[in-house]
Amino acid sequence: MNDLLTKTIDLKTGNTKDKRQEILQYFRKTWAVDEQLYTQLKSDDVFYHRGDSLRHVLLFYFGHTAVFFINKLFLAKIIDTRINPSFESIFAIGVDEMSWDDLNEKHYNWPSVDAVRDYRNKAKELIENVILTTPLTLPINWNDPQWIILMGIEHERIHLETSSVLIRQLPLDEVVADKFGKICTESGNAPQNELLPVTGAQMQLGKPFDDALYGWDLEYGHYTEKVEDFYTSKYLVSNGEFLCFVNDGGYKDKSYWTEEGWNWCSFKEAEMPLFWRKEEDTYRLRLVAEEIPMPWNWPVEINYLEAKAFCNWKTAKEGKTYRLPTEAEWMRLAEISAVPDELQWSVAPGNINLEHYASPCPVDKFKTGDFFDVIGNVWQWTETPITGYAGFKVHPMYDDFATPTFDGKHNLIKGGSWISTGNEAIRDARYAFRRHFYQHAGFRMVQSETPLSIHNDEYEMDVEVANSCEVNWGDAFASCPNFSVQLAKTSIETMKGKKDIKVLDLNADTGRMAFELAQHFEDVTALDFSTRFIRMPIKLQEKGFIRYIVKDEGELVFYRDIVLSDMGLENGKNNILFMQADANNLKPIYSGYDLIIVPNLLEELICPILFLQNIHERLNENGTLIIASTYEWEHHEVKRAHWPGGFKKDGEPVSSFDGMQAILNTHFTLENRPFDLPLTLRKSSRISELRLSEVSVWKKKSN
Repeated sequence: MNDLLTKTIDLKTGNTKDKRQEILQYFRKTWAVDEQLYTQLKSDDVFYHRGDSLRHVLLFYFGHTAVFFINKLFLAKIIDTRINPSFESIFAIGVDEMSWDDLNEKHYNWPSVDAVRDYRNKAKELIENVILTTPLTLPINWNDPQWIILMGIEHERIHLETSSVLIRQLPLDEVVADKFGKICTESGNAPQNELLPVTGAQMQLGKPFDDALYGWDLEYGHYTEKVEDFYTSKYLVSNGEFLCFVNDGGYKDKSYWTEEGWNWCSFKEAEMPLFWRKEEDTYRLRLVAEEIPMPWNWPVEINYLEAKAFCNWKTAKEGKTYRLPTEAEWMRLAEISAVPDELQWSVAPGNINLEHYASPCPVDKFKTGDFFDVIGNVWQWTETPITGYAGFKVHPMYDDFATPTFDGKHNLIKGGSWISTGNEAIRDARYAFRRHFYQHAGFRMVQSETPLSIHNDEYEMDVEVANSCEVNWGDAFASCPNFSVQLAKTSIETMKGKKDIKVLDLNADTGRMAFELAQHFEDVTALDFSTRFIRMPIKLQEKGFIRYIVKDEGELVFYRDIVLSDMGLENGKNNILFMQADANNLKPIYSGYDLIIVPNLLEELICPILFLQNIHERLNENGTLIIASTYEWEHHEVKRAHWPGGFKKDGEPVSSFDGMQAILNTHFTLENRPFDLPLTLRKSSRISELRLSEVSVWKKKSN
């Protein structure tokens, strides 16, 4: 493993020739250590097994990290040819248990492991060529082509960790030990934990956009919080310390658990941490690929709900208020402990970056300041639900990295674990998981009587998403015609009130048209490329309301609340399936529809001509296709060769509609004279942009 160790890259200093080679080596080592992780599977058959019932089979993750590179390079127009469009669809989405993820195994015809290995080899060759030939200037920032390469590398390092957790949940007879580094062999009784004081301070969180290290979007911006004095545990809570909670019936007593926690505990029938094993009075610990006698002095690894229950139990026993640290408190602990950041290490100052062990180790081994394991060993759960700092903005090439987790259901983990590498091991790393999820994560306690204050924005603040909400739902506050409502009416009238049909909305945006259609049709599938947008109608479907903020004038804003029942759209909401999907490369499952609506999507596609040539394959016989488009090819930087029209040919003008009709006439009959619908895009209370979207209705010809 030592020859694969590396750190994330300084993107500011050096010269371009050396930096290119540094990126190349960083990529190669990342690729190699990721592949080595899967050598722990006993056979290729295990690739088709799930470590967690709420996650994909392991083959998905083996293919996903390679596909991610290709899809992002293609999206960024750094490459213009795919390797395998089928693979780049099935391995693209489905790494969290979001409601728009497609985890239905019936929708997947998984390829052979060797086919995925072959794909990875081809992807590796392509990526290395991109690294060696794509322009590189220093400093590298997130608008540079090499940033996309770094995005893929750091993404792969995230999956190195998350996939190891899935492998850890496989049956023991499906894995092989000693294939991925050496585990720690030190084991003993748990040390007596104690609480030590931490002086408070005004904390400034968030890093500047010109920081020297690669960062994910949610790391940037600024947030200030006054941290009061508090006490925190000298050590991470150990297996031995947590055993007291188990022996005291902690998993049986509802009073120690939050409502969410007790629901999880009851559903899982949990009696102890997931990775503990018990035979009579003897405990063992499951590691990634082996079991060992219980090391009581190692950190306990649990989810947030269990950590919170332990703190509540401790509070009930001692009469003092125990809880987990907030993000700001953890940052203060790291500050007073003078923990160096990754590039300052000669040797990692904790059990992190795979530099010491391929497992946890005793909680009293790595000391910085007065505390142990401030970084490394296992991640540390916090009380803080993840959200963006002020100034947060999404990266256009990965707009759904963070924002889907801004739902109040994902809590931050800090500090990294033994397998945290690259960006995960830096001070400013911000990763969050659902509170019932397992990572290589444990906790340390905080004792404080200061009321807990959680920073969690309830109103959607993403400008693009909020403006989209206003376009979709703003007629609740204004009298201008709503494009989505008008297009839905056209669709309903076209189908003459039929309800027993399958409908596909191919550009769901923030969901208005889908909800309008669902009042009349019982089977509506609504797809959108971006989870930033589609999570809003998901919230409407689940909670019945959404909130967002839109610009008024100057620094003034409006706070909008949209209630589905107030819009008369509560009925039929369960007729809709919202999913994330790429219309440039749709999965075969999105077929067999009676009505397909394409609202202002053509101009956003990479190749509208190819889409028009193939869309008939997804319609049933005599099915209907409705297209609305502004034909803004230049605005979306569609390549000139891919325009269906909007140019002169042989000296004569070819309109976009004429070009579209020439393509569709093979399989469709035009049902109406095209007409315009106004589309008003709001930018503020005093500035709007009016577009005209041409609507045409087509009926598929009988075979």
